[in-house]
Amino acid sequence: MFIILKHLKKSVAAMLTVTILLILQAYCDLSLPTYTSQIVNVGIMQGGIESPVPEVIRQSELDLLTLFLDEDEINTVYLHYSPMEQSQYNTTKWSDYTKKYPVLKTENLYIWDKNEEDRLETILSIPMMLTFGAKNQSEETLAMRDQLLSTLSPEIVNEDMDLLSILSILPPQQRSSIVSGMKDAIAQMPEMIVTQSAITYLKAEYEVIGVDVDQLQSNYILLAGLKMVGLALAATLASILVTLFAARIAAKMGRDLRSRTFQKVLSFTNTEMDQFSTASLITRSTNDIQQVQMLAVMLIRIVIYSPILAAGGVFKILNTNTSMAWTLAVGVGAIMTLITTLMVVAMPKFKLMQKLVDRINLVTREILTGLPVIRAFSTETHERKRFDKVNIDLTKNHLFVNRVMTFMMPALMLIMNLVSILILWVGADKINGGTMQVGDIMAFIQYTMQIIMSFLMLTMISVILPRAAISAKRIDEVLSVETVIHDPETEEEPIDKKRKGHLEFNNVTFRYPNAKEDVLSDISFVAKPGETTAIIGSTGSGKSTLINLIPRFYDVTAGSIRINGVDIRKMKQNSLRNKLGYVPQKGVLFSGSIESNIAFGKSDATKEDIKSAARIAQATEFIEAKPEGFNAPISQGGTNVSGGQKQRLSIARAIAKNPEIYIFDDSFSALDYKTDSVLRKTLKEELTESTVIIVAQRISTIMHAEQILVLDEGRIVGKGTHKDLLKTCEVYRQIASSQLSKEELEYE
Repeated sequence: MFIILKHLKKSVAAMLTVTILLILQAYCDLSLPTYTSQIVNVGIMQGGIESPVPEVIRQSELDLLTLFLDEDEINTVYLHYSPMEQSQYNTTKWSDYTKKYPVLKTENLYIWDKNEEDRLETILSIPMMLTFGAKNQSEETLAMRDQLLSTLSPEIVNEDMDLLSILSILPPQQRSSIVSGMKDAIAQMPEMIVTQSAITYLKAEYEVIGVDVDQLQSNYILLAGLKMVGLALAATLASILVTLFAARIAAKMGRDLRSRTFQKVLSFTNTEMDQFSTASLITRSTNDIQQVQMLAVMLIRIVIYSPILAAGGVFKILNTNTSMAWTLAVGVGAIMTLITTLMVVAMPKFKLMQKLVDRINLVTREILTGLPVIRAFSTETHERKRFDKVNIDLTKNHLFVNRVMTFMMPALMLIMNLVSILILWVGADKINGGTMQVGDIMAFIQYTMQIIMSFLMLTMISVILPRAAISAKRIDEVLSVETVIHDPETEEEPIDKKRKGHLEFNNVTFRYPNAKEDVLSDISFVAKPGETTAIIGSTGSGKSTLINLIPRFYDVTAGSIRINGVDIRKMKQNSLRNKLGYVPQKGVLFSGSIESNIAFGKSDATKEDIKSAARIAQATEFIEAKPEGFNAPISQGGTNVSGGQKQRLSIARAIAKNPEIYIFDDSFSALDYKTDSVLRKTLKEELTESTVIIVAQRISTIMHAEQILVLDEGRIVGKGTHKDLLKTCEVYRQIASSQLSKEELEYE
């Protein structure tokens, strides 16, 4: 995870923008249940009346309410309620009020100034509840009336009087004492019951005044619905923008990772290449980066959003009803237990996944590249079984992981449904007790589902996180490799700048990393410009290893290699390799044309340079035989040309570069004797100022060289011309005897 976050550092500004958008989206998503609750609680159950504080009230009703108020409360009420008199308003305003409140024509109304709502709600709610109960002869108010009748003298009251009539005739002090007891009794009830009763009274009062309560309800529901639509659109827009930013950030990260991985691999020497197989590097550069890119999108889109949504949901739940928060804890605990269990089971298989992908890539690549050999030896059945084995292993691993993940979603949905049932069961009891409303339960369920959905979204991450984490680690392994060959901080310049192509080995010893024995020991020789230095020896004698030391594919273990008097370790690799024209043992061509392949090492090569190089490499004949000539296409790996043609184009590529030193690593082996002879003769004639190093297996290729080095088990056992070595070197004589007839040896 930290490896991926490290790669996201470059997009800090975009990440901050995404975070802000996700907070906006979470706010919108969390606001929707609130409006749903309000539509049910206020819009449906309260008829669109949000507060029990009346906007207008008849004077007669206000007088009844004051029966239950003390002097300070009465003063507060009249401070915020004033009589509606025609003289206070212009004609238009008064006309509007009479249409809105028809009873205003026949009865005095008091209007609220919209201040101190909470204070007025506290003062008026219980009186409104008692007044409504008294008018409708509720059990509570009848019980209060009967209690008063039993304590008052029959001379003052009679049994036909209701509670309000009784209170109105009592002396203020006595009434205040009785009302105080009533309020204390009602205060024991849930606040929600008092509020609902007050709103029921207010709705009846509005109907008497002439307010269109149905329109009031419709307007409230419509307005809340429009707000919900607006929030939904805002959340959708934020989601679209987040997805866009996430895709761009992840794509940029994937591009940078591919570029960095490619650049890093290009800097690898043979030592680093030995640490990774080609199949593994291909997988790391493609599939692994794709996995990381997918995870980056999920991280940005979900991992940031889920905690924001969950935290907001918890905050909303605590504001709705803290006594039911334990139901959420039960659900989250069950989900965490399930996810942890599944991850413990699935994690090892996720780790194995990429190794199996590497394995199937390796086997596939070996089969495809070795197809001619497989057909020649009729081993198709064996290779099919070999591929089937790795394919079945990967399939079984995929099936196991998919089964585990497939089980997870139904299990999580079951937990969600069980939590919903638990909330409904607990909530129903609270609704029955008057401590919650139906809308609050609906909102509570939605908030809980949003919190659980946050964990569900995180489980989507848990599905790809293990595999992507392994992929990120594998990519980081490539990027964090320290190359063993480095450029010097300052490049050493040759003393004699006119001296070119002078190559010198001084007591060179080389041992592969982690090897126990030296591959090359005490190698010393000098290769001069205008001369050909040939290297020959039996298979495994170290010829190619020696050649690989010159371009610094490996660094010497001891001793030094100098070009023009400068140790190659004190030269920048680019400068060193610009002096070399290297033709590998196996010809390598790139997709493009013949011309682009010959000019590969010299981007500014002219057509004359290219034609000259092709002529020297004896490639002109087959090139001109093609209809497109030098523009003839070359497929990937040069599969549409023969081995000899591929080798000649590789030689032409080195010649076109016009380097100081030519290195031919057994590059003539694919050529017939005639072409080999003509090519060597042409090279001798044309490359008069360059140093030529030839590694060969055939005596005929090197017998005319000015200097021949004979290698045996990593040591030089012979040095000289062909004639000298036939006399002085037993190893060379044995090689010559195996290739030349007795007459040829005697002639030589």
